[in-house]
Amino acid sequence: MSTTTNQPPVTAESVRADLLAFLERRTKQAVAADLDLFASGLVSSMFAMELVVHLESAFGLTIGGPDLKLDHFRTVDAMTALVLRLRDTADG
Repeated sequence: MSTTTNQPPVTAESVRADLLAFLERRTKQAVAADLDLFASGLVSSMFAMELVVHLESAFGLTIGGPDLKLDHFRTVDAMTALVLRLRDTADG
């Protein structure tokens, strides 16, 4: 059963913009979409859980099992791809 909402369509650009705004608000630093968040020290494994919760609530997803790999959360671009893939899977 699907639900209809009046939310704008989810695009790579909208996901990327949401994530960049979230990260910049939480870290107080500008973040590039391809920055390795863990290697840069900007994000810890504890903060990664906040990212999971944010993605689930912002985009109506459930992220679990094999999708909880750090590589999926390493960059904004990787998280964007994860969101789009999970949404496509849920819609299809």
